[in-house]
Amino acid sequence: MTIPERLDPDPDVPPPLSHDDLGMIIRYAGRVVLLDPDDRVLLMRYVDRPPNGVHWATPGGGLNPGEDYATGALRELAEETGWTDIALLGEVYRWAHMMEYGGRVLRQRERLYLARTSQPRRAITGVQAMHASDGIAAWRWWTLADLDAAAEPIWPLCLASLVRDALARD
Repeated sequence: MTIPERLDPDPDVPPPLSHDDLGMIIRYAGRVVLLDPDDRVLLMRYVDRPPNGVHWATPGGGLNPGEDYATGALRELAEETGWTDIALLGEVYRWAHMMEYGGRVLRQRERLYLARTSQPRRAITGVQAMHASDGIAAWRWWTLADLDAAAEPIWPLCLASLVRDALARD
């Protein structure tokens, strides 16, 4: 599998705190592009103040110290959905973007992993308090047509292409 390399290489287990060449804090994150049997992708909606603003993103988030990207992606998926039975199928994308987190603007470096659930439009239950504390305002399963027609930003912007590429490899 070819991974689009948008970033300088970084270790699988990044340092707990680092800075870029301009001194900006770098946060490392793992995310899961989770597809259901009908090839819908699960996204979470955030309603943040600028610079993040309102946007949709795949489940995931920041790595804990000493955690590798894949382990962090699965932990975050479990925290945001309650599901611990998902297996990653492989890394599909790397990107970095500027965002606000913890009251600071920083650069977030992310790795995205493909995964599947066997349950169509699998429901998320029992994690409402976590969603409230993490700023997740809503969640839903999106078709490719939904992604193409989205009125609100989706992170990363190329998510529909990533899903199409993954489906073409299946």
